[in-house]
Amino acid sequence: MRYHKNDLLSLLEIGIALTGEKDRNKLLDMILQKSMEIAACDAGTLYILKDDSLHFKIMKTISQGIDNGRNGEEINLPPVPLKEENICAYTAIHKKSVNIPDVYDSKLFDFSGPIKYDKMTGYHTGSMLAIPLLNQDGETVGVLQLINAMDEEGKIIAFDASVERILFALASQAAIAISNMQYVEEIKEQMWSFTEAMTEAIDARTPYNGSHTRMVAKYAGMMADHINELYKKGKEEEFFSTNRKEQLVMSALLHDIGKMVVPTKVMNKATRLGDALERIENRLTILDLKTELGYKNQELNETEFHTLKQQISKTLETVKKADGAGFLTDELEEALKECFTYTYLNGEEAEPFLTEEEKECLSVKKGTLTAKERAQMESHVEMTERILSRVHFNSYFKDSPIWAAQHHECINGKGYPKHLSGDELPFESRILAVADICDALLATDRPYKKPIPMEKAFFIMEDMAACGNIDAKLVGYLKECLNQTEDEKV
Repeated sequence: MRYHKNDLLSLLEIGIALTGEKDRNKLLDMILQKSMEIAACDAGTLYILKDDSLHFKIMKTISQGIDNGRNGEEINLPPVPLKEENICAYTAIHKKSVNIPDVYDSKLFDFSGPIKYDKMTGYHTGSMLAIPLLNQDGETVGVLQLINAMDEEGKIIAFDASVERILFALASQAAIAISNMQYVEEIKEQMWSFTEAMTEAIDARTPYNGSHTRMVAKYAGMMADHINELYKKGKEEEFFSTNRKEQLVMSALLHDIGKMVVPTKVMNKATRLGDALERIENRLTILDLKTELGYKNQELNETEFHTLKQQISKTLETVKKADGAGFLTDELEEALKECFTYTYLNGEEAEPFLTEEEKECLSVKKGTLTAKERAQMESHVEMTERILSRVHFNSYFKDSPIWAAQHHECINGKGYPKHLSGDELPFESRILAVADICDALLATDRPYKKPIPMEKAFFIMEDMAACGNIDAKLVGYLKECLNQTEDEKV
């Protein structure tokens, strides 16, 4: 008997290590490596059961320097179908280990594959041990196959039965660790699929926002990678682990989910008046015809006729100009105020050329939204928080909903909805704010604005940073990222 009580201690230590390992590739490599050490064998393969086939995940042959799959790279071998003539498939199907002292003397299974490999490479496959990986529910999650147990002199011997029992116990622990990791990965996949579904839902309401969501996620990911490069050079204290970056990207994809409740006519409002401009044009055209008719019927004198005609013409011209202006100049505001005073007789009552709602829309100094519409638009942040608070985010994504709901907060406290400031704003929320503003400025598909050059966009963002709205350092990081991307295109 070649094993002793120290192997039991090793088994316990390995069990602890397996439960603590979070990296799937390292976990699988550890399972095979430790199994080969306990068995004192030359080679081994770890298979994972998926879609009724055993897939090669890790392969090691010490004597030939083979160590494949340990970093997650795919092994270019076809999966083994679940047919009983294959020793590993038989083990998976019947959930019991199989110990073959010498494959050349065995007729139990089809060993033509190993024998062919031996002829091609000069290797000699002797003893073989296949052990199922059974999880806590007794389900097969994979198979551990070991080849060529070695004695102290390096000769091939059969696998000892006592070693087989120890490895069976190790395989059970390994299977549970693999199952737990698969469960976590399934939860992560569910969260990503939920996020993609929500992004599609927003995209269906307004195509530009779907592009915006993905661009914000792209910019956020770029900044995280850039920050990691600076960290490696000792130029940045922050570092994004895989988990932290995935949480950041998910928060970017979810940051505008609250826009699902914002009216599309508000989200897509390209001009101050929207479709109200056509109503005004029709109204004033009809008024112009009535003025002509009134003058012909001598209901209006010449002064009244010319005054109304001039007012109608000026109102149409001023309204059209103001409707599409990005910013109202003082001159244009004065012209609008005069137009707001114009009235015409409707029977015996004086009616204004423009309704109060139309006047409110035209009076917007910058942009296209009235105070009420802007409040509707800004409410999407609170709605984002409300929607995401109803979703159970597991511990892996626990911070994503928090960051998603803070992308309109400002460092100086002038943001919304909670007016957070300074250290109250997480680093990730600051990244989202910069990414969000950058895409808003650079976007080419916004119905309410024209795209601007990158140089001008960063001039605006740097000015915002100087005013304390956004993080100046992060603006610089994103600028470096995009400049590097542009350089790579050249």
